[in-house]
Amino acid sequence: MTILVFGGNGQVGQELLRALKPLGEVQATTRSGVLPDGSACEVADFDQPASLGALLDRLQPAMVVNAAAYTAVDKAEQDVEAAFRANAEAPGVIARWCAQAGVPLVHYSTDYVFDGEGTAPYREDEPTAPLGVYGTSKRDG
Repeated sequence: MTILVFGGNGQVGQELLRALKPLGEVQATTRSGVLPDGSACEVADFDQPASLGALLDRLQPAMVVNAAAYTAVDKAEQDVEAAFRANAEAPGVIARWCAQAGVPLVHYSTDYVFDGEGTAPYREDEPTAPLGVYGTSKRDG
């Protein structure tokens, strides 16, 4: 089984690459095409969401894990379009491809989709109430 991990250079992505190895072939993507150890990987630019479908068509993964994101929480307030391209549009392209291909998708989000008023751990099906652009873009993803 081939597992494609978007965001292989982030903290979550690096851990996923290590943890998923026993399950099969793991392919990583980064914006630069280089992993933190200097090795080459696939290029996936979340600032260009339309390019992701062709990458998925070419690689034909059996499973997709998306750990890539625009993560500059404060900067997102001024860089709204970039936050939405990376956190909403790009995951949408990936999700549509996976749905059409019948490929499982795991997408990581954030607690920023909630307003912080909860008194217990949040569940995926709870109502969201993001307080800023970053949380809204992640919720839309």
